[in-house]
Amino acid sequence: MTVQRSRRTAVACALVLPSVLTVLAPPADAKNGDTHITGQGVVQTLDCNNATLFVNGTGNTINAKGTCWGVALQGSSNIVIADNVINDITVYGYDQTVIYHDGDPAVIDRGPELGMANRINRAPA
Repeated sequence: MTVQRSRRTAVACALVLPSVLTVLAPPADAKNGDTHITGQGVVQTLDCNNATLFVNGTGNTINAKGTCWGVALQGSSNIVIADNVINDITVYGYDQTVIYHDGDPAVIDRGPELGMANRINRAPA
């Protein structure tokens, strides 16, 4: 009888757990298809397509058209000019520049913690 009760409990958990996980899962507003730019001296114009733009390297200049979910930079002397950023801008490294025209993103600049200066600004209207 104990084995039968254990099986029923296991079956009940197997049926209920996926439903609970689906209900508790946070909404996913970001889009698949993030863009990764890695290199040195890359100059590119691209459509952010509601996804996150990751720039890693040195001396890259990226013009991000449309809406970016987020922008993340690592390295040094990278420049990103974005039309719209809706969630966050996160910058690691030194001498990084992010200029955005629209949106109200959270700005996370990790450079000053290590004595490194970066520029993250909304473009004047």
